Amino acid sequence: MLKVFLFLSIPIAVGLVYLVKNKFNNNQKKYLQMGLWVFIALFSYLLYSSISDVIKFDEVKNYRYQSVIKNLKDIRDSQLAHRSIHGHFENNWDSLVKFVENDSFTITQRRDSSIIDRELTKRYGGVKTYKDIIIVDTLGFVSVQDSLFGIDNRFQTMMYVPFSKTGAVKFQLKAGFLNQNGIDIPVFESKVMKKVILHDQNSDLIFKENQVQSVDGVNGPSLKIGSMDEVNTNGNWPKNYTKEK
Repeated sequence: MLKVFLFLSIPIAVGLVYLVKNKFNNNQKKYLQMGLWVFIALFSYLLYSSISDVIKFDEVKNYRYQSVIKNLKDIRDSQLAHRSIHGHFENNWDSLVKFVENDSFTITQRRDSSIIDRELTKRYGGVKTYKDIIIVDTLGFVSVQDSLFGIDNRFQTMMYVPFSKTGAVKFQLKAGFLNQNGIDIPVFESKVMKKVILHDQNSDLIFKENQVQSVDGVNGPSLKIGSMDEVNTNGNWPKNYTKEK
């Protein structure tokens, strides 16, 4: 409705000015001039309101996106830890949380050493010949929870989308393997649609946000991290939403 009014405002204003100048007597002109001023005031208010709505929408959007991104980064950190220990990503929220709570990283130390190469020693008639090896020593273990989150237990709620309508909406989570050159490479993806984050905002502005294609914006209709179509664990947001990608 606002767009229609703004589109018609210029021809309406031109028509009123023409009538005031050419078609009416002085008394009639006075009332038309008053009407013109009312029209100008209404037009100015609606124009200001439309600009103000966009500014407020951007403020709400940016604040909410930053909170969502924090969760997505926690999800990525947990998934990368899972891959480093188990060799694949997790596609179940309960299992991922239990992993963070219960699993541990192994602390190792690699050192160079050498041992007798029996084959070469035998080949050279008993002359001792050595070969270099790498020895991996296990020094201890550190829990995934302590390593990633310390005393913070936010990982227990990282699957819930901030600012969703019910507060109980979860991010979509997928995990599997992508075959490249005959090798199965683990991949994962977690995402949420923008309309879920911005459910209480202007529907026209949400629609416009879904069409964004910009280096300074979040392209497409969702916020996501990772991908099921390529080997990628990055998020789809620009650097202006966070200090580190």
